[in-house]
Amino acid sequence: MGKEYKASDIQILEGLEAVRVRPGMYIGGTGNKGLHHILWEIVDNSIDELANGFGDTVNLIVYEDNSISVEDNGRGIPVDKHPKKGVSAVEVVFTELHAGGKFGSGSYNYSGGLHGVGASVTNALSEWLKVRVKRNNKVYQMEFASVEDAEGKITSGKAMGHLKETGEKADGTGTFVHFMPDARVFGKEKFIFETIQKRLRELAFLNKGLTLTVEDRREKDEEGNFRHAEFKYEGGLSDFVKYLNEAKETLYGEPFTAEENESEFQLNFAMQYTSEYTENMFSYVNNIPTTEGGTHETGFKSALTKVLNDLLRKKGMLKEKADNLLGEDFREGLTVVMSVKIKNPQFEGQTKTKLGNPEVKSKVEAVASELLQKFFENDLDPELTNKVLNKALEAAKVRELSRRQKEILRQKNSILGSSLVGKLAGCSGRKFEHNELFIVEGDSAGGSAKQGRDRTFQAILPLRGKPINAEKKNIAQLLANEEIRLIINALGAGFDDDFDISNLKYGKIIILADADQDGAHIRSILLTFFFRYMRSLITEGHVFIGMPPLYKVEKKDSIVYAYDDIELKNVLAKSKNYKIQRYKGLGEMNAEQLWETTLNPETRSLMRVNVDDAANADKMISTLMGDNIEVRRQYIYNYANFNKVDNFIKLGDRKNG
Repeated sequence: MGKEYKASDIQILEGLEAVRVRPGMYIGGTGNKGLHHILWEIVDNSIDELANGFGDTVNLIVYEDNSISVEDNGRGIPVDKHPKKGVSAVEVVFTELHAGGKFGSGSYNYSGGLHGVGASVTNALSEWLKVRVKRNNKVYQMEFASVEDAEGKITSGKAMGHLKETGEKADGTGTFVHFMPDARVFGKEKFIFETIQKRLRELAFLNKGLTLTVEDRREKDEEGNFRHAEFKYEGGLSDFVKYLNEAKETLYGEPFTAEENESEFQLNFAMQYTSEYTENMFSYVNNIPTTEGGTHETGFKSALTKVLNDLLRKKGMLKEKADNLLGEDFREGLTVVMSVKIKNPQFEGQTKTKLGNPEVKSKVEAVASELLQKFFENDLDPELTNKVLNKALEAAKVRELSRRQKEILRQKNSILGSSLVGKLAGCSGRKFEHNELFIVEGDSAGGSAKQGRDRTFQAILPLRGKPINAEKKNIAQLLANEEIRLIINALGAGFDDDFDISNLKYGKIIILADADQDGAHIRSILLTFFFRYMRSLITEGHVFIGMPPLYKVEKKDSIVYAYDDIELKNVLAKSKNYKIQRYKGLGEMNAEQLWETTLNPETRSLMRVNVDDAANADKMISTLMGDNIEVRRQYIYNYANFNKVDNFIKLGDRKNG
């Protein structure tokens, strides 16, 4: 018999204890992403205030101790007593879950922070938090702390006294929040300047005219100044599209922008066609990225497809009996940023980043249809309109050609992928989640990998040549490339619109290339291909970079491997009379060495590829892999660090596994 289950076994977590016990439920995890999440909760509160017309500036400061402050010039959190709680509204906001001014009180028309948990969750997961409010020509302040008693029990976000006036005279209004993330929750995680900078840039694009700044007091430049970034875009989404298309050839000058404002509905979008082959649509609801799309995207796509099909027939560019073009034909090479603001958004999807409101589809479709028709028929030069339409007609031809090639590819797959015979060294494991596919550069390294692997769960696919660059070629050209076909066949999950991750044969796809320029180029080409045509491979965490060592340090009977120059320096500091070998390529390792350093899950190092920001990842790919040589050269000159891997797509920390 099991232990008796009684009413006394039901645990009630008071106040903010639930957040401390299960932080993942509120911020997704306690890693670096969770750390920045508690910052976004405070930033989003400030943005909501400004976006509703109260104030125009948000300033962030990262301090030397990794604490951070967020200050805005909004109205300031109300300081009067809450009628039910009997304490100030400031205290309620920072100590009560689901408490805020965004639940229908009329204080906000639109809000990204709809759940009212943001400020209190940040407080609960902070070692301490201080808030200063400027309101009524006065300055008020209050402090909170997560206090641990003698028995080790932590009381989260406890008020250290009630709200008090400081006696200072306020110069304007606003809220200042300064907090220290609790190391008992986040360990050694630190705020990353680049991550903060990207989010502030994005918010500045989405909220034109606002000024957002960040200053990092943890490091100074050569002139003794703190690292600093400031963003303000009067063009809003138009500037966003130009930023994304900076490395691309555009079909017309300025992006088309349109805006519709109603009492409980706002639609704002900017779009521009390029000579590229992939579509890029980035959508937001109340400033929240909707990376999985939703009803607002569906409505926009329907409007664009209908308007341009009607225009093709009106101009006689589509035969009377011919079928309409598909939406994907009209979106080839199109960059769109769309922002929707509604009163009560309903989010769906595994990560709550898909809009589900059914009424939004018809609303966006109706408004966008009218705006797009006016643009293509009246505003855009007729020759440029024809250029867009001809691009779509050409895309339809390529689509039909690629459809036939995909069918051939499927037929090859059905007979066990004849093109793979002699190239793919498969594995015997039946559970895909345990299986690993190593994509290896060259036959020499491929031979060592085949001999050194564990055949029960590790498959090896050697590439004899560089795959084609997916950023510069259309689908038909990609499918004509043998190396691309090999990869598609090996993964077994299809390609582009036919890609179905549930059919994936391997839980890990590991890119294993030499640590030189050719190896870096192959990694970039493969990541570009996966991002453009199998994106869920990356977003669902299946793609990894293998990290072979750069050096072998040998002394008598012991061998130590160093993965970079820093590790080498540390190894050499502890050794004397050593012999160093610098690996020029994986082919220099024998099968045993390759297993020990790179293949063995117990000793190897891998980097998981992830994309935190799809818009910035798209821009990075266009810059590094596109045709604009000058933009690429300038980027490399400004930012490249050839001892780092993460200049292409943000990678996770190196770890065994």
